[in-house]
Amino acid sequence: MINQFRNLNPINLLILAAYAIFMRLAIFLNLPDQLNFEFLESYTKFFIQIPLTSSFSPAVNIFFATCITFIQAVLFNRIINNHGLLAKPSYLPALLYITASSLFLQFLILSPPLICNFLLIWIMDKFLKIGKTPNAMMSLFDVGMIIALGTLIYFPFIVLLVMLWLSLLLYRSFNWREWVAGFIGFLTLFFFVAVFYYWNDNITQFYKIWRPLVNKFPSTLKINFNDYLVLIPISVIMILASFQLRENFFRSFISTRKAFQMLFFMFIIAIISFYTKPDFRVYHFLLSVPPGAVLLAYYFRTLKSVGFTNRCLQYWYFASSIFCLFNLF
Repeated sequence: MINQFRNLNPINLLILAAYAIFMRLAIFLNLPDQLNFEFLESYTKFFIQIPLTSSFSPAVNIFFATCITFIQAVLFNRIINNHGLLAKPSYLPALLYITASSLFLQFLILSPPLICNFLLIWIMDKFLKIGKTPNAMMSLFDVGMIIALGTLIYFPFIVLLVMLWLSLLLYRSFNWREWVAGFIGFLTLFFFVAVFYYWNDNITQFYKIWRPLVNKFPSTLKINFNDYLVLIPISVIMILASFQLRENFFRSFISTRKAFQMLFFMFIIAIISFYTKPDFRVYHFLLSVPPGAVLLAYYFRTLKSVGFTNRCLQYWYFASSIFCLFNLF
């Protein structure tokens, strides 16, 4: 499996599509009675009306989620290859993206974070370019607007604003215009939202949008550890990947080092942003899949021998499928 995806053979796209379906066989064969999908946050529904997506049958819901995941994997793979983050272009990023997007039952259905991953992949591309441009203000302004758009879909997306300044610290020398450009882009979109609320005499409701930002980070979490056993293989591989990256860190190009540092911070921020959503669900962690998949792909791409690790990854695939099937009973 790993060797097959180490090259850019077009046949890998067909195998990738078949693999995406295979990882969802459990839920296709045991469809839930009903699946609800809320596309926008409540404060966005106030001025944007979208037909109820709860009218989708479970089969249609999962089918669209599978198609979206596959398209994201291909786009993600192209961006990683274009920026040369791996030793050679391959389909490993797409393979690892689909695998990581299939770990939990909640990952297999339509959800706001799944839609937001289109925006997150776009933001990754923007960040990877800002170190190569003489003036990054327009790119950062665009990123700010993209984050604002993602916030209208799923509020925790707002925490990615921190990535604006972290990326500037990594890639650029200090320029106050660049530091405010992204935030202005964010405010531009929400300025029009505020105007709409004001016209409809609901400006007090607009202020309530920001209340989750002052939530206290939870000191305790209720976790059923049996539900997360599937993370054991991925955790082991992530640790091995970190050691592999550390070993090759100073042998890499400076741009590659900065890229992996930026993706690491994005991975952490995507995970901890759950605190802004008191009723968050497991599908929130889909936001950590794109940056995490890069690290996993780097590990398998740089290994000279994949005998042992290939067996580990096969166990990971097997454990993921069994876990999804187990949750349906």
